[in-house]
Amino acid sequence: MDLTLEAYRKIIDTLPEGLYIVDRRKNIILWNQAAEQISGFNQEEVMGRSCADNLLCHLDTSGVNLCRSDCPLSLTIAHGTSSDTEIYLHHKNGHRVPISARITALRDDEGEVIGGVMAFSDLSGKADNDLRLKELEKLALLDRLTQIANRHYLERELEARLEELRRYGIPFGVMFMDIDDFKHVNDRYGHDAGDRVLQFVAGTFSSNSRPFDLYGRWGGEEFVGIARNVTGADLKQMGQRLRKLVEKSFLLIDRVKLQVTISIGATLATDTDSITTLIQRADALMYQSKAAGKNRLTLR
Repeated sequence: MDLTLEAYRKIIDTLPEGLYIVDRRKNIILWNQAAEQISGFNQEEVMGRSCADNLLCHLDTSGVNLCRSDCPLSLTIAHGTSSDTEIYLHHKNGHRVPISARITALRDDEGEVIGGVMAFSDLSGKADNDLRLKELEKLALLDRLTQIANRHYLERELEARLEELRRYGIPFGVMFMDIDDFKHVNDRYGHDAGDRVLQFVAGTFSSNSRPFDLYGRWGGEEFVGIARNVTGADLKQMGQRLRKLVEKSFLLIDRVKLQVTISIGATLATDTDSITTLIQRADALMYQSKAAGKNRLTLR
């Protein structure tokens, strides 16, 4: 028995991977349920619109907006080739989600390219993060607004990592991060928008963290990241990646893109550090980033 179009759509909606199809103009003509779950955008919000129209806005690992340059879908449609890539999509809530994508050409019966298909998987370690959230909720160690670790839990983690460093020599680093000009966001767009900015910045951290690292809200618009078993070069690379991802993320407020940046102070812990000295050093380095022009990382 031949399958109907509706039957094919139902099969596509059961796929664990996100999948969407575009025509030659890159207008979305099919969007499955997994794509909705990974991106936050439902079918009504995307169908018939260009995938680059303030929607997914893919970035590569260097923070380049692929929708304005080497878009994998555009290249596939133009040349009829397939490709695999790891990129970052824009989530409806504002943060960036790392994905693994497979892009193939869509052809008609004569073999002519009439569009493209992207199948993608979430690489953010969502299962690990969900488990961590449940554990934090039980221990009342979750920041209610941003849904990441609160200051109390960060302090406990720092104490544990310092003890691990002293006893076993396992290195770790700390990043102290502050949203630049956050008061201006609240003054211009209101505190509800400010809360949403805090949420998408936190979402960027949690979606792009390794399972054994921890990110939390220290207070106000300040965040702390604790990265285990890293060198100074590792810490710099991680911080720069997060900085670029936040810079390239945005919220739509009355059809206007609201974007923010962060300044970062990063440092490796020593076996003579306490929580106070470690945070003070990272905080001072963060202020050096502010003084140097903001939206940058200072490492020592």
